[in-house]
Amino acid sequence: MAALLPVIPLKNMRIGPYQLKNQLIVAPMAGVTDRPFRMLCKRMGAALAVSEMITSNPALLARAKTMHRADHCGEVEPISVQIAGSDPQQMAEAARLNVDRGAQIIDINMGCPVKKVCNVAAGSALLRDEALVGRILDAVVRAVDVPVTLKTRTGWSPEERNALRIARLAEDCGIAALALHGRTRSDMYLGEAEYDTIRAVKQSVTIPLIANGDIDTPQKARQVLDYTGADAVMIGRAAQGRPWIFREMLHFLEHGECLLPPRVDEIHQMMLEHLDDLYGFYGEYSGCRIARKHIGWTTRGLRGADPFRQAMVQIENTTEQRALVSRYFAGLANASERLVYDMHGQGSLA
Repeated sequence: MAALLPVIPLKNMRIGPYQLKNQLIVAPMAGVTDRPFRMLCKRMGAALAVSEMITSNPALLARAKTMHRADHCGEVEPISVQIAGSDPQQMAEAARLNVDRGAQIIDINMGCPVKKVCNVAAGSALLRDEALVGRILDAVVRAVDVPVTLKTRTGWSPEERNALRIARLAEDCGIAALALHGRTRSDMYLGEAEYDTIRAVKQSVTIPLIANGDIDTPQKARQVLDYTGADAVMIGRAAQGRPWIFREMLHFLEHGECLLPPRVDEIHQMMLEHLDDLYGFYGEYSGCRIARKHIGWTTRGLRGADPFRQAMVQIENTTEQRALVSRYFAGLANASERLVYDMHGQGSLA
């Protein structure tokens, strides 16, 4: 039997008055971290899950889509809501509105690299205007009585890394915790995340720091925590179709050994519960369509997944979709087989 790795005691991660149960946080992801997904990840062990980005544009705040994103009914606390925008007063008002709707933590988006966000001078585009960053942070912190956190990147480009200055500014403005993605805006999601900047930021501020970027295995979570000294890690794309990654990471961090991967029947049951949550949350039409991507992520790399997904996109009602999922998993033969992943995140049965 392989020797266990020495166990390093878990830190007590705190955001304002909220003591998190562990060091694992779900990253905010547009079109992904809706209430059903956040609740699933929390059931799988995540201590905190940040909502999808909610705009601060007053003309869009009353839209059905925005209201859906602000629905936290039944969600395990603490409830963290991310807001985005470039106008300090609009951001302050959006923070107040979301607190009224149940947010217990407000997270400010200064990390999104996509063009439609950066083109309106929001997200990571704000990193080019540090004075405006300061005004936004100050306005939001003053507007609400709940903790305010900030998610950002290491800078606009590799030649313009200003994460250290932004972190110090955030601390001065009263930001309760900082999540830092180890890429610049111009990197988008290409290449590999770097952790030297995260380490340097951790050494320069006293507020809690959350490391983000390419943390996709239990071993990588521990490596990043050890190297950067971060108080927690934030998991994004690695959780898509693999929400049980949180219990795997937690087990590894607590015991220094790998947890057995889930069996086929466990994944099947988890998938059905998630589908039912999606259908109940979105309704028949949208629930069926939104479920497709989660089904696709969960089954990627498995036997017969390609024709299964091709058949899935033809189905337009939840009853047939749920039945097809059950038939697919039943066709994977031995229900006690376990799903394992390679270094590229591709699943296979073993």
